[in-house]
Amino acid sequence: MTTFLFLTFSASLAYSAQQKYRSPCKIHHPSDSRVEFECKRLRAGENIEKLFGDRWQDVLRFNRVDRRHVYQGIFLKIPKNLKDVEGFTSMPLDYPPAKTEAKFILVDLSEQFLGAYEFGRLVFSAPIASGEKPSPTPAGEFKITAADRNHSSSLYLVEGTPTPYPMHFALLFYVDKNGVSFWLHGRDFPGYPASHGCIGLYDEEMQEKFYGFPPDPTLDSAKQLYEWVLFPRHDTGKTIRFEDGPGVWIVGRAP
Repeated sequence: MTTFLFLTFSASLAYSAQQKYRSPCKIHHPSDSRVEFECKRLRAGENIEKLFGDRWQDVLRFNRVDRRHVYQGIFLKIPKNLKDVEGFTSMPLDYPPAKTEAKFILVDLSEQFLGAYEFGRLVFSAPIASGEKPSPTPAGEFKITAADRNHSSSLYLVEGTPTPYPMHFALLFYVDKNGVSFWLHGRDFPGYPASHGCIGLYDEEMQEKFYGFPPDPTLDSAKQLYEWVLFPRHDTGKTIRFEDGPGVWIVGRAP
């Protein structure tokens, strides 16, 4: 099925996609300097799984992109040595400011990465897609105040449909003076800042449901973070409020 996706793209469709989406190769993150890589264009019949075997998730994490946005003609950052991106993360393994916190979330906008910490030790990390320039993600110190497994946008629609954009596994961390809410939630992942201010994480299950791809949903960092925040609370399927949720520190500036 994945190979079929690449083969069915015509040259004109690939060109059109490149006009709409920026290549991850055009985005610079500070940690890029830790990995020797080349920018290479994907050719017809190529796909991430076929090219990189059991390292395909590592390559996607390094590029901060998902499979739906990897298409014929796109340029990706390809590590010269795949071992250099094994379990890739740009987040520090220890974060001393969080040593007294049972649960703490650090978001680095310049890296487009997030880390979850327990008493200052990294237990989970994932790439993010933050707000693009017209509507940036706010930096500062926040707290998780609510969680909603089946949240959806009240402002934005799934492209080309009347369906509110799904924001599954949503964690509310900020409401501005105009009443606009900012969440961490699942979304599609083009490889660069693309949201209206929220912080997106992988949710391939949502993409398969609403976009029909990938046929084998695997990447689920939004769900993993959501369940980590909730534990040991019981998820009722309704909005859950937190009196003292995990701290969220957002630092840096999006590329």
